[in-house]
Amino acid sequence: MSDTFTTRVLNVTTGSSERVIDLTRECESFLSEAAAGRDGLLNIFVPHATAGIAVIETGAGSDDDLLASLHTLLPADDRWQHRHGSPGHGRDHVLPAFVPPHATLPVVGGSLELGTWQSVCLVDTNVDNADRHVRLSFLG
Repeated sequence: MSDTFTTRVLNVTTGSSERVIDLTRECESFLSEAAAGRDGLLNIFVPHATAGIAVIETGAGSDDDLLASLHTLLPADDRWQHRHGSPGHGRDHVLPAFVPPHATLPVVGGSLELGTWQSVCLVDTNVDNADRHVRLSFLG
């Protein structure tokens, strides 16, 4: 199965602020080796309880709009039962219910099949953990 399934782990440093990080180039770089011109599926998975994967437009304000929307939906205040870490950290543990920790995307001819303005992004609201791992897996 090694010729049909390939995986790689990206190490991503998100820093000390909430971030939306575009991983599209890293996904395409992985696919240039792993897919080798084949059709298949790319699965992106972040094995963290406080981060997610989103397919959104970036660079035109949508990434900031996403973070602002998450602040409205999930305020960083003392309402959360999960209370360790930074104030309001409990909301970070609810984030994956809104921004899931995975996405599976089509690969056609070895290339990621995204719409014109779509990007694959890591969404991280947890300022207490700046080191993230993102697993890319190609099945084809």
